[in-house]
Amino acid sequence: MPHKEQPDFQELLARGQEGDRRAVGRMISRVETNGVADHVMMRQLWAHTGRARVIGITGPPGAGKSTMTDRMVKYWRKKDYRIGVIAVDPSSPFTGGAILGDRVRMNDLALDTGVYIRSMSTRGQLGGLSLACSGAVSVLDACGYDPILIETVGVGQSEVAVMNVADLVLVVSVPGLGDDIQAIKAGILEIGDVFAVNKADLPGADRTARELQIMLGMNPDMNADPPPILMLSAEQNQGVDALCDSVENRFALMQDSNELMTRRNRRLEKELLAYIQDRLYKRVLAPVLIADPFANNIEAFRANERNPYTWAEGIMKKIEERTP
Repeated sequence: MPHKEQPDFQELLARGQEGDRRAVGRMISRVETNGVADHVMMRQLWAHTGRARVIGITGPPGAGKSTMTDRMVKYWRKKDYRIGVIAVDPSSPFTGGAILGDRVRMNDLALDTGVYIRSMSTRGQLGGLSLACSGAVSVLDACGYDPILIETVGVGQSEVAVMNVADLVLVVSVPGLGDDIQAIKAGILEIGDVFAVNKADLPGADRTARELQIMLGMNPDMNADPPPILMLSAEQNQGVDALCDSVENRFALMQDSNELMTRRNRRLEKELLAYIQDRLYKRVLAPVLIADPFANNIEAFRANERNPYTWAEGIMKKIEERTP
């Protein structure tokens, strides 16, 4: 007997592929619930994925990532591309809620039926990405959106996590935020495929570009094929066309060298590992922790009445007993 969700999903997918953004939103919402239904849906989505180019856009706060994303979308819309945008905003560590300001800043795109914008909170995930982000990418891919832009929060070095969901990483810098490439750390420099110095009309932009070039030159892996560094002003819509063309050229090079396939294989491996870890936590670890909650023991730990490491070993033994 077929699963009761299957007919509903097939209808949603067909509508999403025809451009029904409400249907796309419903599928992504189901991914975000992390329930059994979305696992069924993801299995059925797989055959329709693998076509979209996924671009991660990262950089420090204040670099103008949202404005630049807005301009890039408008440029590609002139080529009649259907474009998906996932704007990841930080969530409150207290309430779990998010400001979701990027969607507000790109509000004028909301009327364009060829663009789908989804704001997602990080939900406390390190690296500035929600666990549901890769699932949302799969939904947009299956519905024919290409390219898909993922604009991450500006949280410094931990933003290297974007490489786990994107084919290509665009690193945005800006003059005037301090020395050493405005706090862009070595980890982000290593994952960047294209670099953009935004707000190039401000003093110090040339210096920022030179510093980037010097720092990238220190990486021996980039000497043979150094990533391009482009100057632009997204606010004035200058240099955005060249940036988009550079991104497309980079994709073509990655396709020809099989680097794109290598990265997608690596992404799939990490995604499956994350899926397995999530299921193991819910099925094995969570029930054990509920039975002997950490919170009930914390005062005893602090008072040195109990040893937390002995308690942790006891938890591991209980898990091993439950695991065949």
